[in-house]
Order: sequence, then C-alpha cells, then structure tokens
Amino acid sequence: MKYIELFAGCGGLSLGLESLNYKMVFANELSPMASETFAYNLLKENLQELADKKEVSTKVKWISSLYNSNQLAERLRENPQNYPKLPSKRSDLGDNLEDLYGKLIVGNIVDLNKHLLNHRNIINELQRTNIDLVSGGPPCQSFSMAGLRQLDNIRNNLPMDFAEFFGHVKPKIALLENVSGILRAFNGPQGKYYAWFEVSKAFVSRGYYPLCLHVNAKFTGAAQNRSRFIIIALRQDIFYQFKKSVSEEILYSKLLKIEKFFNLETSGEVTNAFKDLDCYDIERNTDLFETEIFAPLYHYKDANSWFTVKDAIDDLRKGKLALNKKEYFDYPNYINNIFRNLNETVVPHNITLNCAVRKNSAKIKMRFKLYQYLSNANSMKGGKEINRDVVKFLKHPTSHVLSKCSVDYLLQKKFLRKDGKSFIEFKSEKSLTDYLSTLATKKHTQRALIADKPAPAALSIPDDACHYHSSLQRTLTVREMARFQSFPDKFEFRSKVTTGGKMRKFEVPQYTQVGNAVPPLLGRALGLVVKNILSLR
Repeated sequence: MKYIELFAGCGGLSLGLESLNYKMVFANELSPMASETFAYNLLKENLQELADKKEVSTKVKWISSLYNSNQLAERLRENPQNYPKLPSKRSDLGDNLEDLYGKLIVGNIVDLNKHLLNHRNIINELQRTNIDLVSGGPPCQSFSMAGLRQLDNIRNNLPMDFAEFFGHVKPKIALLENVSGILRAFNGPQGKYYAWFEVSKAFVSRGYYPLCLHVNAKFTGAAQNRSRFIIIALRQDIFYQFKKSVSEEILYSKLLKIEKFFNLETSGEVTNAFKDLDCYDIERNTDLFETEIFAPLYHYKDANSWFTVKDAIDDLRKGKLALNKKEYFDYPNYINNIFRNLNETVVPHNITLNCAVRKNSAKIKMRFKLYQYLSNANSMKGGKEINRDVVKFLKHPTSHVLSKCSVDYLLQKKFLRKDGKSFIEFKSEKSLTDYLSTLATKKHTQRALIADKPAPAALSIPDDACHYHSSLQRTLTVREMARFQSFPDKFEFRSKVTTGGKMRKFEVPQYTQVGNAVPPLLGRALGLVVKNILSLR
C-alpha cells in the first residue's frame, strides 16, 4: 500500500499508516519545526545534529527557502510565511519523482502544486504508480468551534488545495481529516455556507465520490474524547468496484445516495448539504460503523471500554516515565506494543525527554486547585451548573453573584494560599468570594482533567488543562498530552517546547505539534478502513 501524506504535521497519521505496512511515497509539511519531529521519528533523520555539523539532509527537502541547504539551523527556525515564491534559487526539488521519493518535502501545498504543474512528468509518473492513498489534515483554526470561525480566512482554501493535489495524482482513495467545526454553517452573503459540503463538491469536480464521516478517537482506543470530520473519497473505478462488492444493505444504501449526489453535481444541478449528501455520525449512525468495512473506527463501542486519563498518565505523575509495571491494565504498554515495529526503527530515545514539568505561579496553582474541585463536581447532581456558575463568576467577579449551591459546595473545600503550598478554609460567603475574586480570569477554556473519563480534545496551548490529581496543581507535560493522543513513548517530539506572542503565528513547538496531530490510533483505524475498501473485489 503506497501513500502520500499532505499537511503531515509531526507524523501522527503516518505513524498509524506505517504500523499497517503502508509505504510512504513522500510527505509534505509547512512547518520546519513539526518537520523536525516527523523526520526524527519516521525517517530516522536528526536534523538538529545535521545543523550542528552544517551538513545537508538527504531525506528532508525544502520547496523554497531563504537559506541554502547547508544552513539547516536557519531553515529549522524559518518563518513559513516568508518562503520565497517559485521559481526559487534555493529550492531543493528536482524535475523527477526520484527527487521526492521517500522524502519529507517542507513548504506549502500551493507551491507543491505549482512544482507538479511545472513538471508534468512527475504527475504522469505518480499517476502510473497508481497511489493507493493521498491523506491529509489541512490546518483548521478557522473551522474550529474554539477558533475565530472566519469564513474569509485564507486557510479555508487549504482543503481545496488538497483536492487540487489529488486531482493531479489521482490516487485510488483520498482521505481528508478535519475538526468537527467544519460541519457547522458559516453565515455567508448568500445565506448558510457549509465548508464540508463545498469541499465535498470540490472532490466531485476531481472525479471522486465523497463518503463523509464524523468519528471519535475514543472509539479507536485513544484515551481522548476527540471528534473528527473525515472524507473518504473514492476514485470512480474504485467506487464502482466497492459498490459492486458490498453485501451489507445499510452500506449499499449510503453508496447509492453518494452516487446520486455525484451525478447531480456533475450534471450541474443545485444540491444541498444534509439533503443530497449526508455526514454519518458514529454515535447516531452506529449501524454503518458496525459493518465489517468501518468496524475499525468503532472497536471500543461501550463507554466502559474507553481508556481514561488515569489509564493514560497515572504512571507519569512524578514527571518521568515509570520503570515499574502497574498491576492494572497497562495502557502505555498497549500503545507501545501496537507501534512496536516502528519503535525498533526510530532513533534511540531518552525516555526522560518530553516529560519536563513546566513551572506555574502560585496564583495559577490556586486557580488550578479550584478547577479540580469544579471537575470533581461534574459527577454530582447539579455539578455542571456549579461549574458554569463559578466560571462565570471568574469572568465577571464584580457583577455576577454565586448561587447558594455553588457557595455551599465550595465552603466545604480547602483552598491554596498565596504561597501555593498551605491551605485555607472559609467560613463565610464573603471571605470565599473575596478569595475567588483574586483568581478572576477571562479564559474560558481552562479546566482540570477528570481521572475516570477520556481526556478532552488535546489543545495546542498547554495552559488550558491541569492535572487531575489532588496533589498536583500543574499543567500537563508534552508526554502526558502525547499519551492521550496515543503516541508511543519512543516517539520523541523535537524543536522548542512552547512559544508565545507573535511567534505563535508561525512557530509550531512541541505542545502545538501534539495538539494538532491526528491520533496515531485513529490514523491506524482509518488505514484499516482504506485497506478494507481496496480489498473488495
């Protein structure tokens, strides 16, 4: 099985695919920082070591750069927004497929498409290769419900650029991954605009039949409640082969509707989202995901079988990997075993890396202790209302009045003093609210993890979540976040740990790499689905 990955990030999807013996033709990623991690783990290329020696990488190529190929140190910190336009005298790419094969190509997808159009012999050779899969997860901040929701954000074009690429290459299957927010309508000049639907129509214009899914990584074994939108688009010959071979009636009926949508679109008829083309949700359309083809996406059906925060990171509470085995089910070992073949091939990994504990101020620790109480309240009757009430107070301490339930609940608790170590109890509502007023914040995404549930979707900002354990008022380490995402422990995240200020616009440090990644177990499940489809004859 041969694949190309676009928007590869640090390599989560590729890691999942390669655990199934998929073979990478090449990968593409915009960020040099994420590329450093991808190269280290999937290509066994230590770019920082090469940079220190002023040597040239043979496995990582830049489409365009301000720096020469032997200036790797500068390239690894280069702002992607400043990449020179093509043609560029500092491009590493040649005029044949051999120059790309097995490589990680650093640069933007627009320039990659331009390079292919300027070298149609590469396009012809890729088409003759009959690639099994082109996959990718275009950056999604403007689609995310946690983001800015900007209809005119230039990044909204990236799924279309993805469609243009596979339109050139014509793989058997194209797979697009994105945030759930892409399913929510934007309010456009002509009314509601559904980004997922427009992308689906773009796939049709390239001759592909789009099957749209809304899945969740927790059903594939990741210890994280991470929902994702997926398009599995089938080339016309593959679609008809698939349709002819399908035996389950529920799946066959879905394919008939997709075929009708394809025909309407190609004949110029007006089509509508959710009427002419559906997106099938894993929790509402369980019958589809119980079919043999899609079963890998729904392996852990029961909530009792989902892996939890405690399963994933309890052995990391001291800030480093535990050396002793736990008596209960060993989730980290489970992940490491799934990816054991790849673990044997990566560069030797110092297991204390990615486990550094970040320092938090006393005030942050005070606030985190409160968040732990709020997370614990979620399991009791009326707890969610208490949670919302207190968070609203923290945003508006001078105008919002806490409910009696909230006050009664919090008066039973001990709170951290300003030294961040000793505790204090309050006897009156006024003393309690005076204390809480000192913790006021406009941040609405901060929360404490809940030990016996899957983690919330990993965010790229480390300060948004704190540890669940009552003795730990701290943010998560990179390794802890990676565990939720289902990365094995030998997968080492490279480059800077975090960033801030204006640098956020283009730097992709370790925390962001983890937060943006496709969970490897979800990538593996999607790879199994693709194999299932292509195995039907």
